[in-house]
Amino acid sequence: MAEKNKKKEPKTTAVVTKDSLSFFEKYINNASPTGFEWDGQRLWLDYLKPYVDETFVDNYGTAVGVINPKASYKVVIEAHADEISWFVNYITKDGLIYVVRNGGSDHQIAPSKRVNIHTEKGIVKAVFGWPAIHTRSGEKEENPSLKNIFLDCGCSSKEEVEALGVHVGCVITYEDTFSILNDRYYIGRALDNRAGGFMIAEVARLLKENKKKLPFGLYIVNSVQEEIGLRGAEMIADRIKPNVAIVTDVTHDTQTPMINKITQGDLFSGKGPVLSYAPAVQVNLNKLLVKVAEENNIPFQRQACSRYTGTDTDAFAYSNGGVPSALISLPLRYMHTTVEMVHKEDVDNVIRLIYHTLLNIEDGQDFRTFTK
Repeated sequence: MAEKNKKKEPKTTAVVTKDSLSFFEKYINNASPTGFEWDGQRLWLDYLKPYVDETFVDNYGTAVGVINPKASYKVVIEAHADEISWFVNYITKDGLIYVVRNGGSDHQIAPSKRVNIHTEKGIVKAVFGWPAIHTRSGEKEENPSLKNIFLDCGCSSKEEVEALGVHVGCVITYEDTFSILNDRYYIGRALDNRAGGFMIAEVARLLKENKKKLPFGLYIVNSVQEEIGLRGAEMIADRIKPNVAIVTDVTHDTQTPMINKITQGDLFSGKGPVLSYAPAVQVNLNKLLVKVAEENNIPFQRQACSRYTGTDTDAFAYSNGGVPSALISLPLRYMHTTVEMVHKEDVDNVIRLIYHTLLNIEDGQDFRTFTK
């Protein structure tokens, strides 16, 4: 009897295929800095097109694939495409380059990193220089900051730098690329949040390959400019005017050193998608996510986000008079570095959770907690 009533352990069903993994690697390796996302958006749309009925792009580059575009009830699944980066801010007479942030770039990881400066003439290679340890002995150590990190592109004058096509306002990205660690973790820059874009595209693939017919219009949305204030989501929410929005982004795996679980929560890579609790997260839509996870044996975790989620969920929730919205997060280590890490099983399980949730949403479904 005890064996019969034993609770089933959540398990992972592999979703990502060899072909989709090949796209994921190419997508991560491509640069899509905030405000300059178009190359990555082209890659993403090319991958998505076989699985949707139509696509469109808005004025700032948010890309959308639509299934059942004529349906009046509209459901959005969304991620953001942009990655943190830098701007050229000042070129010295000696040909060194000082920078400002484009999004939440971390100045502490910059020294000794290789970068690509994006110009009209093409990519210009450079490095974040830093004084050798030998030259710092006996001196008070300076920590990296925006005041002292600089780029060296091998030039000896401002004129030489400008002749390469580099000017104030050129955007800069790290050149680090995708890899797999211990056959367990995907690693790369900009997994925040191109992993999300990949996962929602995989949901569209599963719907097509499994011949699932949805009773509503599904909008697969890859928004721009999240890293500087949810701006792309604000714009596209106004255009689509959805009835429901399910957003996916990353959150912190809190198991590594120097992270305070009292303030950041107790979250693990490999233990499943994270469901968030916040005012912007609509209660009944969130309950549906929990129900779907439990019924489909998908492991999940919970996170309290206090006043806001800090993701595109907030933009959708507070648009158009209020849109029932929820957040499914992917646990990630080392956010806003070039070695961001996500667990392969978590990626599969986020895809599965979104997919099965869509199959449980009805045409015209009312998520209000009460009507009178």
